[in-house]
Amino acid sequence: VQLQASGGGLVQAGGSLTLSCVASGRSFRNSYMGWFRQAPDKERELVARITWSDSSTYYADSVKGRFTIPRDDAKIAAFLQMNSLKPEDTAVYYCAAGGSGWPWRPGYWGQGTQVTVSS
Repeated sequence: VQLQASGGGLVQAGGSLTLSCVASGRSFRNSYMGWFRQAPDKERELVARITWSDSSTYYADSVKGRFTIPRDDAKIAAFLQMNSLKPEDTAVYYCAAGGSGWPWRPGYWGQGTQVTVSS
């Protein structure tokens, strides 16, 4: 199983960026896909998650109203659309999938992709 994450980069505050996570090797149609992030000297935090079966979503309070997590059924992909970005959104973003429980413990992780928001 592989999760291929892409789309990070440098953006100015107030700008937008979209991250992509494409899964291969198995389907997550009865599970979850989502995004965590880890800023320097901070713990990894769950940013957004989508439940594949009913499209229900979770968003961290810090990103509600600014980030969304659409999906592509055909590609088994989840995206993180980030709008109105703030410098505090700067972090390495990790795609995750599968797993269970709450707090969510993903079964699979993608490589991180750096997002840097300049002020």
